[in-house]
Amino acid sequence: MRLAIFDLDDTLIDGDSASLFCRFLVEQGLADVELLAQEARLMRDYANGSLDMAAYIRLMTAPIRQMKPDELEALTHRFVCNQIVHRHYPQARQRLQEHREAGDLCLIVSATAEFIVRPVADTLAVEHVLAIELERDAQGCLSGKIKGIPSFREGKVQRLQDWLSELGQTPEELLFYSDSSNDLPLLEWADRPHVVNPDPKLSALARQRGWPVLHWMRANDSQSPKTH
Repeated sequence: MRLAIFDLDDTLIDGDSASLFCRFLVEQGLADVELLAQEARLMRDYANGSLDMAAYIRLMTAPIRQMKPDELEALTHRFVCNQIVHRHYPQARQRLQEHREAGDLCLIVSATAEFIVRPVADTLAVEHVLAIELERDAQGCLSGKIKGIPSFREGKVQRLQDWLSELGQTPEELLFYSDSSNDLPLLEWADRPHVVNPDPKLSALARQRGWPVLHWMRANDSQSPKTH
């Protein structure tokens, strides 16, 4: 089989779903606006490759840790419907469909919490997801702690290797699509890396290594998508 792996944020969708979720919590009156200032500081760390992922997870889950599982599921469903679906890149949906028609297995590997990533993946008709798993207490409420290896930077490669081992298959070819320099470990591990809407650092590296660079835009953008 061929395995087509996609990062989620700023690759399949326009924006960072965790950041958008934090904004949604503030808009819904579930968090103080200070959350956004703290989250922005941590996202600057993400951009320069120094993010403390445990600290980020503690921050963004703080307002929802007392929610019962069904309450959190309903909140997340409302968030995805209202804030995410219109952010799908049409070119991403087309590429996913092309892989399905070719018989490839599609997988989303994301450094965002699984309770957000999985419902987003459902809207993209992607069954298989590797995302940051979170610990829950006896009542099923989030604890604010990461469970196991976070699917972040080198952790994406480790989680993928573990998943393939459980699957009992070795792909004959592994493709990976990502926008982020934080995904360099998996981009380098993949047989066919592709970069999507890359930042200047990743764009320069892609040119040096001959990786395809894809420019994907939302449907309301007037400029046509380009592929280099």
